[in-house]
Amino acid sequence: MTQDNFGQNNSRPVQHSSQGGYPSSGGSGSGRGANAAEAAKMGFFDHLDELRQRIMRCLYVFFAGFIGCYFMAEKVMEFLRRPLFKVMPPDQQKLYFTSLFENFLTHLKIAGYTSVFLLSPFFFFQIWGFIAPGLHHRERKLVVPFVSAATFFFLAGASFAYFILFPVGFKYFVTYGGPSEIPLLTIEAYYNTALKLILLFGLAFEMPVLVVLLGALGVVDAAALKAQRRNAIMGITIVSAMFAPPDAMSMVILAAPLIILYEASIWVVQWMGLRRAAAQPPMDPPAPPQNPLHGGSQ
Repeated sequence: MTQDNFGQNNSRPVQHSSQGGYPSSGGSGSGRGANAAEAAKMGFFDHLDELRQRIMRCLYVFFAGFIGCYFMAEKVMEFLRRPLFKVMPPDQQKLYFTSLFENFLTHLKIAGYTSVFLLSPFFFFQIWGFIAPGLHHRERKLVVPFVSAATFFFLAGASFAYFILFPVGFKYFVTYGGPSEIPLLTIEAYYNTALKLILLFGLAFEMPVLVVLLGALGVVDAAALKAQRRNAIMGITIVSAMFAPPDAMSMVILAAPLIILYEASIWVVQWMGLRRAAAQPPMDPPAPPQNPLHGGSQ
């Protein structure tokens, strides 16, 4: 093969598959190395085009899900207002709208949030698919655990907000004050609060997934996480104080699971570091020093 032909072969543009956007390969063994080499050759505009394709894919799926979720918005709204009505007297279990379009626009918002919630596994997969071409084959194998863990913890955070935070917080705020103070809640105000809290805690529970992923990629280690433990606990406490009712018990209920998740992520990252160290071949012992009088000869 001449040098000109060799240069022509190396100047081929990166080919993306229609399914995952990964560089195409011709085999299982050498193809993985070719994928990594071709991914490294992708220019700035190639990455922008890949990002554009994945964003458009997410938008298409979102709008398709939005149409389906619009017809089930009323059931979702009934589900969301159930924790509120449980702590309100029967004669006060009503939500009001103060403008002509408020009820309709709230239904649209509920449909949008529901679509994002139900399609979160697909969105997590697209995020991983965008960063995966720049990783090694061993790191790409994390796609299934990453998507599964991200989906699980997002649902866990949303469930924590609905089943634990809502009953405690709503009971405190609804019964706050004297008997002459009656809550008059609007549709827009209540559902905005409920959806924001569900989304907030769903994203907050993604913290261990992000930490473990960075540990698996070698970006952080257990020692660094332990060194930042005090700052992490302080940040979790501040966020919990901002969104919890002003009593100490409610703040503890919110902060405790996040602190536990942070400590668990440290343990997982430390376990991965020990496993990675055990898999590395042992280093050869250093050679004994030579006697300078003999010039290194026996």
